[in-house]
Amino acid sequence: MLDELEKLNIGKIETNVSLKKCTTYRVGGNAKYIAYPKNVNSLVKLIKYLKNKNIKYKVLGNGSNLLFSEKEYDGVLIKLSEFNCLTFIGKTKLRVGAGFNLIKLSLVTAKKGLTGLEFASGIPGTVGGSVFMNAGAYKSDMGYVVESVKVLTPDEKIINLENKEMNFHYRTSFLKTHPGYICLEVIIKLQKGKKEAIEALIKDRRERRLSSQPLEYPSAGSVFRNPTDNFAGKLIEDSGLKGQKHGGAMISSKHANFIVNYKNATADDIKYLIELAHDKVKENYNIDLKIEQEFVNWE
Repeated sequence: MLDELEKLNIGKIETNVSLKKCTTYRVGGNAKYIAYPKNVNSLVKLIKYLKNKNIKYKVLGNGSNLLFSEKEYDGVLIKLSEFNCLTFIGKTKLRVGAGFNLIKLSLVTAKKGLTGLEFASGIPGTVGGSVFMNAGAYKSDMGYVVESVKVLTPDEKIINLENKEMNFHYRTSFLKTHPGYICLEVIIKLQKGKKEAIEALIKDRRERRLSSQPLEYPSAGSVFRNPTDNFAGKLIEDSGLKGQKHGGAMISSKHANFIVNYKNATADDIKYLIELAHDKVKENYNIDLKIEQEFVNWE
């Protein structure tokens, strides 16, 4: 299959890549192939080939919300790293590719004196991934700033979806509920602000994260969504699980809604603690915590 993929001339192809390098948990088996399409035409060509050959595939952003199993991913992972354009439109709008780093984007717009993306300055994902899951923090999310999204449909058509059509809600969007659609680029609308105030807010939030989150270890951020009028971390802590270890994974002693890879954890170690926390909170409080992270290649 490698010969056939290379003949497509769609961009770089890597083989037998450790998923530890591709996910923020730093766990997982190997990916048989990772493809880096150089443009939209290359992406379309690749997906048509994979569908015709009945080869499984998945679009991968920064791997910041995924838990791959330790098995080989016997298919093709697609990374849109080359989709990294950034163009400013007028004074407050910008067009940005799905593969652009979200933290970098928040810092670039801050330097331009544009406000609205301060919440994203600590979210380690790509623009496409953040739109897919409607990433957010500090009572804001992508749904507040996205004007429209250019997507590739399951039948390989390119269309634009307006904000209302994206159906943004807490940690979800049209793309998450319709996984055959792929984010290509996004139009973001911000507001003019004072550069010094924006950068001060970003600095303050960085310091708050450093003091309250276990950023010294690999993790995938918050494991569970906060239930209405409650906090997942508090429910897990009150269940006596803060600091609980299994293999090389640990429910963080700093913030119980984080599971960290503190000592060469396996994917199974992390999955065990996710399920333990979920089941204990269900048992103690009859609250069914919703897992934010996606389990991939466990079937």
